[in-house]
Amino acid sequence: MEFRVISLPPFKAASSGVDKEFNFSANGILGKFDKYFSEIKPSERDSFMPRDFLFFDEEKQGMIWWWALSEDMNDGGNRVIDFEGGYYITYVCKDEDAEAKDKLYNQALEYIKNSNILELDIRQNHYAMGHIITPPEIIKAQGWAQMETFIPVKLKASSN
Repeated sequence: MEFRVISLPPFKAASSGVDKEFNFSANGILGKFDKYFSEIKPSERDSFMPRDFLFFDEEKQGMIWWWALSEDMNDGGNRVIDFEGGYYITYVCKDEDAEAKDKLYNQALEYIKNSNILELDIRQNHYAMGHIITPPEIIKAQGWAQMETFIPVKLKASSN
């Protein structure tokens, strides 16, 4: 598998807060947050990059969802965090295919482990994240979505 290495810029994000119940229902933390950001229509200038990132916070032991804000977006009363950006290994797979997701995740970790220049960069607010890249109308037409996974990495000290 060929992995991409990308750089995400620093940004401010509205945060769902921690959801230890993993509740995507309309009344759950994640469900309410999904409703909040799904109603935002970014300007054309802001619609080309991923804006929402879902991840498991290892310290708080729950799911957190972020929406990257631009200066003209409402935070919806959600807590706003500062994300410092960084390097990420990325790959894409079918969202509902748990077996493929696990296989690719493990391949990416092996790729990083064997790299002469990269190492994992897992720390607070800097975890592996996912983002659905398939437009909603395509998901509806084909019945499934693609998930892009982002695994945080940094240059090894000896590579600088």
